Amino acid sequence: MKKRCSWAETNGKMKEYHDKIWGVPVYEDRRLFRKLILDINQAGLSWQTILNKEEAFDRAYDFFDIEKVAAYDEKKIEELLMNKGIIRNRKKIEAAIHNANKVLELQREFGSFSHYLWQFNGKNVMRNAYEIQEKIPTTNELSDRISNDLKRRGFKFIGSTIIYAFLEAVGLINDHVTTCFRYKELNENSH
Repeated sequence: MKKRCSWAETNGKMKEYHDKIWGVPVYEDRRLFRKLILDINQAGLSWQTILNKEEAFDRAYDFFDIEKVAAYDEKKIEELLMNKGIIRNRKKIEAAIHNANKVLELQREFGSFSHYLWQFNGKNVMRNAYEIQEKIPTTNELSDRISNDLKRRGFKFIGSTIIYAFLEAVGLINDHVTTCFRYKELNENSH
C-alpha cells in the first residue's frame, strides 16, 4: 500500500489530488491563476469543499481564462453570486477579477505569471524534509516575500498563509512528508 501524506487519506478524491496534482511543478499561467483563485476561495474553508466544487468553478470562471475573468463586469458578478456550485462571496469574486487584471500586468512586465513566481526561488523547488505533517509550517520566508510583493503590486486576498498553500500545491515548495511516496518521486523528477 502506498504511504501518503496524512491529509490525503480522507477519501478517493483527496488521494487522487494528492497523488497526481499537489506539489507537481506548474509553469502554465492559466493553471497557476486557477490555483491561486481556488486557494483564495478556500480561505476559511476546507480544501475538500473546494475540491468538491472544482468543476463548477471551472465552468463559472470560463476555465480561468485570465483575460476573460479580468473583463468581468457587475452583471457577471451578480451571476456568480447566484451560482450555487461555487463559493458565493462577493469579496472573493471581486478579488478574482481584480487579481486577473494584476496577473495581466505581471505577464506584461515579466513575460509570464510563471516566470514572475519561479524567479523568487531561482527557478528551483524548495525541498523541505518534514517527517510529520503537523510540523509543516503555514508560512515561511518565501511565502512572506511573495505575498508582500503581490500586495505591493495591488493583489487582493493575498496573505502569506494563502500563498504558502498555493506554493505547495503548484510545486514551488515540496512539502510531501518524507515517508510519502510522492516526496521521493518529486525529488527524483526535479533534478
